[in-house]
Amino acid sequence: MRIERDPGIGGPLVAGFVGNGFRIQESRFDSLLLMTEDAQPWSPPPLGALTIDAIAMLLASAPEFILLGTGAVLVRPPAAFVAALEARNIGVEPMDSRAAARAWGVLRGEGRTIAAALYPLNA
Repeated sequence: MRIERDPGIGGPLVAGFVGNGFRIQESRFDSLLLMTEDAQPWSPPPLGALTIDAIAMLLASAPEFILLGTGAVLVRPPAAFVAALEARNIGVEPMDSRAAARAWGVLRGEGRTIAAALYPLNA
């Protein structure tokens, strides 16, 4: 059985890791926000100070949930951040940034409406 990506899904995919960041097509990002149709560079606050204001761009598309890549290792986001997203009926799935980048590709391949905020790989 041959498995191929559905070309109709579209949107950015993380093609690899470069230094402490991510490669999408020919662009390199140290940290980024991923939406179903776009990828934008991001200057994230320290994880302990993360609020929904820092990811406001992701909320416009009303994603099912947000993948939160927390850097080299999994770090739990602030409880107030999680509660603010849950109040909007948006879940958050924290994981290390490499895992979040891989999960993004799988979930987008399924056509899921999600978003991602990825901290640098060395964070």
